[in-house]
Amino acid sequence: MSTMTAAIARKFVTVSCKRRIQLLLSQQLPSSSYQLRRKSSIPSSSSLNPADEVYERASHAASTFDTQYDLDASPPIYNNNHSFESLLKKLPFTTTPSTDSNSSQIGWRKRQLNRTNAHPIQPHSKSPRTSIHPSSQHPPSFFPPYAHNGSIPQNSSSLDTVLLHDETSIERMRHAAQIARRLLNYICSPSIVTVGTTTEQINKLLHNAALKQNAYPSPLNYMGFPKSVCSSINEVVCHGIPDERPLELGDVVSFDVSCYVGGVHGDNCATVIVGDLEEGYDDGNNESTSSNDTRDWFIPPYKTNFASEEEQERIITARRLVQAALEARDEGVAACKPGACLTDIGAAIHAVSDAYGYDTVRHYRGHGIFEEFHRAPFVKHFRNNDRMELLPGMIFTIEPMITEGSADCFEWNDNWTVVTRDGGRCAQFEHTVLVTEDGVEILTLP
Repeated sequence: MSTMTAAIARKFVTVSCKRRIQLLLSQQLPSSSYQLRRKSSIPSSSSLNPADEVYERASHAASTFDTQYDLDASPPIYNNNHSFESLLKKLPFTTTPSTDSNSSQIGWRKRQLNRTNAHPIQPHSKSPRTSIHPSSQHPPSFFPPYAHNGSIPQNSSSLDTVLLHDETSIERMRHAAQIARRLLNYICSPSIVTVGTTTEQINKLLHNAALKQNAYPSPLNYMGFPKSVCSSINEVVCHGIPDERPLELGDVVSFDVSCYVGGVHGDNCATVIVGDLEEGYDDGNNESTSSNDTRDWFIPPYKTNFASEEEQERIITARRLVQAALEARDEGVAACKPGACLTDIGAAIHAVSDAYGYDTVRHYRGHGIFEEFHRAPFVKHFRNNDRMELLPGMIFTIEPMITEGSADCFEWNDNWTVVTRDGGRCAQFEHTVLVTEDGVEILTLP
């Protein structure tokens, strides 16, 4: 689950990518004895995993996709200093629009923006928040601190202190991350995410599955969030609240699944396309078999028969967006290694979004995670100057939100649902990662 750090960002102090932060923290010590590892203040840069190499790989992948599906777009020339506005001028949908919103003259990008704007996501009815009461099955240790009152304990050090985990805390995090991944695999199955199913129904499935794993669904009552999973459809960027809207063919849906188990949180997210499935395919999914798939992310056989050209374009362009988001996350993960810089992650992700002609959301970030759901370091998914050397023992999430139009977004008056201002669809993938002595371990792999 992403965190908004508009206020938190002011607490950042730039640090050297070549200078170690001074002190360590061991999870095994009582909180009163913790040694703190704080940020230093010497700006530098890192040449590891250069963004131009990432761009070349992503550009090739985007070009291959466009050729395969005969899309009329090419990625813009990479320019580390370009603005999104200048990028748009190079894209097909900036040609002079026709009065017919479906005219081929305006390009597939603009047609998809028009389609979403004509049928925007609207709030639907929701069931009351489900409460989990203490019991013999759910002792006090089962619940995160906010579970009963929605209040987050004030711990200012979590905003500017980075933890270096020992083997004991790493194992706790690995266990929570694995459960979170099994739950994500379960609810993202094509047999669960079907046309006509509601995200309210999927929320209930997730809630019950988490309890069977002896895990508390982390979003539930976090600062008052009313459900057990975030479900974000089409132009919803993040923090969508499950409701009674039936899913439609071609919907782009992100499920952000987090759980609290053993006193720590696991967190991951994935995006699926509703109904984009080969006819007759049966995944045989259930809560137990979903844990047997050891692939990083499985995309089932695509739909090949379409009712119309409009339906075909809607689904194919959704595939492209989902591919870009998955690639952005993976390039961000690949940038993690000892001695690399926190900024390398954002630079890699931004390079992928550039190569596909998309944008990457600035307002919501990845984050450190442990006993607190969100804590330092906060990971920007765009080019930035928050320099910090990555060191073995750091654990944080990488969760880029990639938009097909502008990343400018706003929050509904429910104080949670975030949508793109121009109506462009959004896709997101997330891993929780551990920086190791020789690279990175993805804790949320199956």
